[in-house]
Amino acid sequence: MLPSAAMSHRDDARAIGGALRAVVDRWADHLASLSLDGDKVSVAKLDQHQAVAYDLASIASSVGAVEEMLTYAEAGELEGRLAHAYAADVVADLVGRIQGRWTECGLDPADLELWAGDVAAAVERGRSPDFLGGIADDVIRTGGSLPSHLDEDREMVRDTFRRFAEDKVRPVAEHVHRNDEDIPDEVIRGLAELGCFGLSISPEHGGFSEGGEDSLTDMVVVTEELSRASLGVAGSLITRPEIIATAIEAGGTDEQKQRWLPQIASGERMCAVAVTEPDVGSDVASIKVAARRDGDDYVVDGVKTWCTFAGRGELLLLLARTDPDLSKGHRGLSLFVVEKPDQRGHSFTVDQEGGGGRMVARAIPTIGYRGMHSFEISFEGWRVPASALIGGDEGLGRGFYLQMQAFANGRLQTAARANGLMRAALEAAAAYTSDRKAFGQRLADYQLTKVKIARMAALVAACRQFTYSTARLLAKGDKTGEQEASMVKQLACRTAEWVTREAMQLHGGMGYAEEFAVSRYFVDARVLSIFEGADEILALRVIARNLLDR
Repeated sequence: MLPSAAMSHRDDARAIGGALRAVVDRWADHLASLSLDGDKVSVAKLDQHQAVAYDLASIASSVGAVEEMLTYAEAGELEGRLAHAYAADVVADLVGRIQGRWTECGLDPADLELWAGDVAAAVERGRSPDFLGGIADDVIRTGGSLPSHLDEDREMVRDTFRRFAEDKVRPVAEHVHRNDEDIPDEVIRGLAELGCFGLSISPEHGGFSEGGEDSLTDMVVVTEELSRASLGVAGSLITRPEIIATAIEAGGTDEQKQRWLPQIASGERMCAVAVTEPDVGSDVASIKVAARRDGDDYVVDGVKTWCTFAGRGELLLLLARTDPDLSKGHRGLSLFVVEKPDQRGHSFTVDQEGGGGRMVARAIPTIGYRGMHSFEISFEGWRVPASALIGGDEGLGRGFYLQMQAFANGRLQTAARANGLMRAALEAAAAYTSDRKAFGQRLADYQLTKVKIARMAALVAACRQFTYSTARLLAKGDKTGEQEASMVKQLACRTAEWVTREAMQLHGGMGYAEEFAVSRYFVDARVLSIFEGADEILALRVIARNLLDR
């Protein structure tokens, strides 16, 4: 039985959550009435309301996290307070987004529950500086550690990879970041030995996934722990294997599964993804890189960009146009596994033996997320055997669909990366403000510091719980899991920017110094809302459309 205070916070969170859900539903109904063409959402009509559609999607993602926090609130007193604080914080975000846009959102300030009675009082309690200060005191006392309430097996996985991250990743993280060096082989070998690359691959194909609703949770937990130590050195190493393995599992032939999945699971061959093009980012259906059939091969020509880890990667998941008719859009795209040799450094050129093709690449300089290197690759007559077309001849034209399925897992994994970065930032802020004094007292004793840290903790807890629940939905094959993956990706990545920024701010001048890791957390976090589905595209083309279609 929860103490009465904990029950009160849980009940406050539930009341706020119910009122928020009612607002989101009313808002979505109104926007649907403006955007539907028959029983389908018209993109052209929706685009006339992009500003409010984006805000709707963002708030809906936050409300999804509020609802997951209601279960978390059942677990203890701190958990209830975090849920209450987060729900109240979402109301503040909502008010800022809809103020001055009531009519466009189809809302009326006169009859919203959020501004009346018990719900308004619950919001006021949840935003009280004294209430938030109490949360901060507990969070600082534990060094920023928050309860996760995973089962014993998941906690064992967490402990194993946390030790590895502390022993092998954290000691090299700053050196790799500051010098933009390659990821050390020792890190990759060690993760391969721990089974890191086979977490979502079945034992039949050399992996360690036993199926069931927690089959993706291990991947999330591992990603979180590795990202806590370094996003660039370790936290992103699972992403590309996860995407390519999902595509092969979903659409590959038996021979392709037997050929490539064991190599991926063992870490024998590293992976990269080649989808984006210089003039084509999120509009995947407009891809122009061509794969032309020539006897038993396809000949690839064109340029791909932002191919992270493509130098070290030996298996490239390539989305290319197999139908030259651009009017076919996504129906003319197919997915290939392109094999290439391991290449180190910031540029490479590979001349294809016996094929006459060439691959020329350069790493794109970036402000953060260093170690993996993101390449622009030019394919010049590069020959790919027809057997590398995922699904064989039946895979022709299915590349877009297979890629989107794979991206759902990738988005989940990216949310886990954001969670790891946020945890590192929260822990750094708790430690620094405990030790640092200004004007005769610890930074941690100032009200504003406490409010910041409490908000950070509530956001981290909410994003983690939403990620765990989404992992279970996807693992069960629940179709809503793909929508939830987009929502949690959008929410966690956007939140990571704020949390790492506030941690940096709490460090003052030292937060701007590279000798403190918190500066790395901030520049690394900035990429999260851009890749694996840009924030705006997820909001407008995925989340909002699905909300209105429902």
